[in-house]
Amino acid sequence: MKKIAFIFIFMLAGIQIGLAQTEEELKATLAAKKDSIAAIQGRANAIQSQIDALPGWKIGAFGTIGGSISGFNNWFSQGIPNNEAGTIGITVNAYANLLQEKYFWRNSANVNLAWVKLDDKDDPTDDDSFRESTDVFNITSLFGYKLTKTLAVSTLAEYRTSVLNNFNDPGYLDLGVGITWTPINNLVVVVHPLNYNFVFSEGAAQYESSLGAKLVADYTRKIGAINFKTNLSAFLSYEDGDYSNWTWTNSFSYTLWKSIGVGFDFGLRGNKQEAFNYSLAQDALLVPPPTDVRTLENTDNELQSFWNLGLSYSF
Repeated sequence: MKKIAFIFIFMLAGIQIGLAQTEEELKATLAAKKDSIAAIQGRANAIQSQIDALPGWKIGAFGTIGGSISGFNNWFSQGIPNNEAGTIGITVNAYANLLQEKYFWRNSANVNLAWVKLDDKDDPTDDDSFRESTDVFNITSLFGYKLTKTLAVSTLAEYRTSVLNNFNDPGYLDLGVGITWTPINNLVVVVHPLNYNFVFSEGAAQYESSLGAKLVADYTRKIGAINFKTNLSAFLSYEDGDYSNWTWTNSFSYTLWKSIGVGFDFGLRGNKQEAFNYSLAQDALLVPPPTDVRTLENTDNELQSFWNLGLSYSF
């Protein structure tokens, strides 16, 4: 009986050692395969970079769709115990670039729209419809004639406004000339010392157009399953620093299956004229109105921001 038990224990130990060896061998094989996949992906990225550098039109787009809905009944721990709420957000980044040996023509569009609703079922007078919460529309067109491989004389047109509410009120149109630097295929840096910032507005809004300098930095890249775009656009007024403005937007998407993945967008903006006019509109709603006279100079230029997280789609 002891011999049988000894043989059984010996067999179990042998099986365990064999399994351990098999596991280590499998891990070693898996690591080698991962290294091979990384090497293949690196070669594929290098080929894609060569394709991107070829002359001709390059067209593409990716975006994010985010949303949620919720409903509460007799949830007394919150201020509105009976409600239905929802959010919807859509972001689209598109480009159409013509690259030639002596010149280029780069066009891009960024649209970020979002709606939100909160229906208080205990209040029949509240607004239960979806209302605009994010409203960004931006298109640019940049033409350049190459002086060297990385430098070009260029002209830029950029238009920014909202589309869901207060279209072209305000609206911004930048027109200017200067130099564009393209040190690598995916990076574009624009420096236009001669630029006019046209500002369109209606009603009681107080906006000023002015002459100044335009600075733009754009980096758009696709690496494997990742799409990435960051864009900084700034106008520096020569007439008054309070007329200057800047916007920085960022978009990321990671493809999980075919063209569907996860996307994240966020943006920052500084625009004192917008802050001033918003403050004027808020002051007009106060009863009695404030006694202090609000001016552009004494307005706090608060940082503006937005973000959106959801499903992404690319093509």
